[in-house]
Amino acid sequence: MVNSLNIKFHNIPASEAVEAEIRKRAEKLSQISDRINRCDVTVETSGKHKHQGHEYEVRIDLTIPGAEIVLNRVHPNEDVYVAVRDAFDAAARKLKEHLQVQRGDVKAHEMPEVE
Repeated sequence: MVNSLNIKFHNIPASEAVEAEIRKRAEKLSQISDRINRCDVTVETSGKHKHQGHEYEVRIDLTIPGAEIVLNRVHPNEDVYVAVRDAFDAAARKLKEHLQVQRGDVKAHEMPEVE
């Protein structure tokens, strides 16, 4: 379980449905690591693309002991749920990579000997 989850909306009205989706996805992150201390999620739109729909930006800041993982995804799509899904998928990949490095699961390449 994530100890502290903070959700913010900028240039977009707050939505209980989007918040519920974010909470569900944050809970899935806690299944990857139960050491997540804080998760800050910011959802915003620029609204610049009048003909092509909105461009959603989802920023996720994860704090775990000894590290902070930050993702900032801009998604040119009219569906905020797709933007949230993609951002959390990327956060899950980054978190898994970080945990593998932390555990030493990532094999270090040997340096060739220089003659």
